[in-house]
Amino acid sequence: MNAQTGQIGDHAMQRMTGRAQETILASVGAHSPVLADSLVHHAFGKIIGQTTLGYGERELETIAMLGAMGGCESQLRTHLGFALDCGLAPEEIIASVEQVSVYAGYPRALTMLRIAREVMQDKGAELLVAKAISLRDHDTCLFDSGGGKPAMILLHALGLDWRMWSRVIPQLTPHFRVIAYDLRGFGGAAFAPQVRDLAHYAQDVAELMDRLTLPSARIVGLSLGGSMAVELALQQPERVQDLTVIAATAWSFPAFEERARAAEAEGMEAQVIPSLTRWFRTGDLAENDWSVRYARNCVRRANFTDWSAAWRVLAGISLDGRLDEIKASMRIIAGECDQSTPPALMNRLANGEQRTFEVIGDAPHMVALTHPEDLGAAILKPTS
Repeated sequence: MNAQTGQIGDHAMQRMTGRAQETILASVGAHSPVLADSLVHHAFGKIIGQTTLGYGERELETIAMLGAMGGCESQLRTHLGFALDCGLAPEEIIASVEQVSVYAGYPRALTMLRIAREVMQDKGAELLVAKAISLRDHDTCLFDSGGGKPAMILLHALGLDWRMWSRVIPQLTPHFRVIAYDLRGFGGAAFAPQVRDLAHYAQDVAELMDRLTLPSARIVGLSLGGSMAVELALQQPERVQDLTVIAATAWSFPAFEERARAAEAEGMEAQVIPSLTRWFRTGDLAENDWSVRYARNCVRRANFTDWSAAWRVLAGISLDGRLDEIKASMRIIAGECDQSTPPALMNRLANGEQRTFEVIGDAPHMVALTHPEDLGAAILKPTS
């Protein structure tokens, strides 16, 4: 039994720490073979090696406890590195720091934050930070990379928030001042006065541009955000330098109203499975990386009235007959495996001058989450 426990501990330690396993055991064992043996047989063999919690979940709990205890900076630094290696996202770690501030106080949370930033920098894990901003009738969250480069505004999908773009943004910031914000009803703009129609969403974009003193910008939108981008180009063409429409529709379908009613009748928990199975591939859901965890949490925590209002905006969409009015160059991007807006549908948007059409191979609807590198490259391609 002891040998089996040791094998379990060795396996768990190797899986979690990689090459650090030998260094840890050699360092501890040089001074206390008893502690080294206990690490393998007890800590890893009997506790961490259990499958009750995933490695990432255990590391999230561990860094929270070490941060709350204080005086464990060396161990905290080590486990922050393990947490990133286990697939935790920088924003998940920062959320743990913020949670610690509530229960253990600000001094320890600030120490934890400092060490977390250092570890992220050492590992090249980029943390994007948004700030609160007030628009005419509501508050929202805004990411703005700043600088004097040409501006690019990113509009996210229904039910998510600006963080949907967080894996795409690093590819765009060398070329653009990248701006992403939470649309009315979602994220930091939840419970804002309810959206009326697509024109209302487009007016919000224009107001944000006024607030940032941007006469015009490149506009990029995915799903609902793509439909918003088209509406803005029709309403205020002088504000749109060029347009990138990703996995979006210009046409209404009965399913949109059905989804609004489903949330009202069944609540948001019941929308998790149908939403995620539309948005992701089976393999994505099985892997359950940050992108899936993030999307699941967004749907689960959404306010059903905001969710239903947004679906009714799409249910009332009627852009088809007006697409020829758009003068800005358009970049149309579809995901090969998209069940919601398949390439055949997206290709209809590409009819016209100064329009390009690209399909990202093996990509589902939430292409910004599953194929960020491919999408970033496609956004940067010229339209002519």
